[in-house]
Amino acid sequence: MKENSVLKKGWRAFKRWLHPLLSWLHKQCKQYCVGRIILICFLSLFLIASCYLVYVAKTAKVGNLKAELEQSTEIYDYQGKQAGYLYSQKGTWKPLNQISVNMQNAVLSTEDRNFYHEYGFSFKGIARAGLLYIRNKLLGRNYISGGGSTLTQQLVKNAFLSQEQTFSRKAKEIFISMQVENEYTKREILTMYLNNAYFGNGVWGVEDASLKYFGVHASQLSVAQAATLAGMLTDPGGYNPLDHPQASKQRRNTVLQLMVENNKLSASEAKNYQQTAMVTDDQYHYQSGYKYPYYFDAVINEAIKKYGLSETEIMNGGYKIYTALNQNYQKQLQADYTNSELFPYNAADGTQAQGASVALDPKTGGVAALIGGRSGSHVFRGYNRATQLIRSPGSTLKPIAVYAPALSAGYHYDSYLQDELRSYGTNKYTPHNYDNEYTGKIMMYKALAESKNAATVWLLNKIGVQRGYDMAKKFGLNVTSSDNNLSLALGGLKKGESPYQMASAYTAFADGGNLHSPYLITKIVDASGKVIVNNPQTSTKRVLSKKNADEMTSMMMDVYNDGTGVNAKPSGYTIAGKTGTTQSASGSTADRDHWYIGYTPDVVLATWVGFDSNKYSLLDEGTRGGSALFKTEMEGILPYTKGTSFKVKSAASRVTATQANSGSDFWNDVGNAGKNLKDNVSQSAKEAQAKAAELFSEGKQKLQSIFGR
Repeated sequence: MKENSVLKKGWRAFKRWLHPLLSWLHKQCKQYCVGRIILICFLSLFLIASCYLVYVAKTAKVGNLKAELEQSTEIYDYQGKQAGYLYSQKGTWKPLNQISVNMQNAVLSTEDRNFYHEYGFSFKGIARAGLLYIRNKLLGRNYISGGGSTLTQQLVKNAFLSQEQTFSRKAKEIFISMQVENEYTKREILTMYLNNAYFGNGVWGVEDASLKYFGVHASQLSVAQAATLAGMLTDPGGYNPLDHPQASKQRRNTVLQLMVENNKLSASEAKNYQQTAMVTDDQYHYQSGYKYPYYFDAVINEAIKKYGLSETEIMNGGYKIYTALNQNYQKQLQADYTNSELFPYNAADGTQAQGASVALDPKTGGVAALIGGRSGSHVFRGYNRATQLIRSPGSTLKPIAVYAPALSAGYHYDSYLQDELRSYGTNKYTPHNYDNEYTGKIMMYKALAESKNAATVWLLNKIGVQRGYDMAKKFGLNVTSSDNNLSLALGGLKKGESPYQMASAYTAFADGGNLHSPYLITKIVDASGKVIVNNPQTSTKRVLSKKNADEMTSMMMDVYNDGTGVNAKPSGYTIAGKTGTTQSASGSTADRDHWYIGYTPDVVLATWVGFDSNKYSLLDEGTRGGSALFKTEMEGILPYTKGTSFKVKSAASRVTATQANSGSDFWNDVGNAGKNLKDNVSQSAKEAQAKAAELFSEGKQKLQSIFGR
């Protein structure tokens, strides 16, 4: 009693204290119309939010939804032939008339009984979700518990939005759902939902789910089978009949009861089906359209970086992506990369050596083929050595940074260079030839073919490092100021280059001095047929005169004829290019990287071989060090080219011809000199005879005049 009395007194005291405050607030509200102001603010915020959500709905590309779900993104080669397809979260599309009515009834009874009577959303569902959201906020939970989503909303969530459970996502879902209802009929929406639903075990769509769990097509589903699949929609992992048969059966029976409540089954029919055993039969066979993994990875990356698409859009958007891919080239490369005998031996601990190759069209820069690792090493959009590997290019940089600028500086293919061991600068930089043999003097083409380091550094020193550095930048290489020194001659870059970039650089030699930036994609068409990319974002610039480009080709033909690349020369073909190696460590006899770059007027191929980790090296590999791989690649690719021949002869053959002509000219000169001498002597004798006769005649006349006849 005393406690109640104290509480009453306290409450009365609180009311007396609160009364003046409430009176003041009431007066202020009445005086300044605070209620109206609050209402206006609320309505304004509601209007702004509504305008924003309408904008989101209108820009969601709802009109393309059916086409995007119905089609896979397809990749086409340079001839417009299909090369493969991409998809994620997408199954085999089936129209509604090929999906069992049992499945339709089971899904609608379970997920959205009022589907045909609502406009994309349910007021009851929204109210329930809102109350649950408020409850969770009070409990410190930042998500919405419970569903409330209509079938249309579920479709929208899967197709356009993330799976996060927030009020803003829910609001977007409602407005986009209304837009979907504006664009499509109820049957079209149901068709899209059934083909886009997830059924566990990586299976999307009712057709593939029917094959996965029961070995039948979607059109053949029985009532019990349809109820099982419909029951999986709330928890595909927990209710799939392969992994959780008992839970799946219980859920199926619940769905059958819901079908009774929705007047799709009688109670007796449901009871009979509930007593049916759960029998599964997995007849689903996944067929990947990802035929050229590393190439397709590069296509996706280019679409994202160059053209602003997202991975989800590319994989699920039903695009047609046209590329520079040559499927014959690509198949050859992929076949070669399955042959372990073409690669270096494994390291002692079993680690595999790796490789990467890129083939370009030198006239356009189009990437005709690309592979970024050995067979079995591919991970979707993982490490692609063809485009992402950054290694020092070694001697493959010599033509770009030394010999091409030397031609521009006035040197010729047969100019003599100093090939001797010597040091440069205050730091005593001393380049060594790989065999530690020096000839004293050597012709420029021969120094390049035999990759003479001493002569190459001497030449760069003569023409000036800056000239070589500028040429490397002109060729589009990633040189930095720290590379602006004599070690540039030997490809000792601080960062390095990828096979992709080196192949691009060599297009300048193959196409008469024109450098083409590389590209994969030529055109992109969206699911509605609208062309969103037409013509690649690429560039062409002249970096060498045609004369000097031809001179470089002439010299580099000897690299594979009888120089460092002789073991990599494809049988029956003439190619030009350069090989390169980098050392594992200073003073080491083992190599870290092997490079082979070769070209004809029709194709440029750049290949790298080595280990991913610096802890391993290449030692005494023989032809397995890369030459056999490159030779096999070229022999596989070149038969599919136009077979265009070089318009120049090799530098060695030109020197031989010049020397032969010089020898012939010497003996001709000797012969001509003898003939001239004979002619001169004969002519002199005749002139002397004529002079003597003339003098005799004059003397005779004088004697006759004195003595008479």
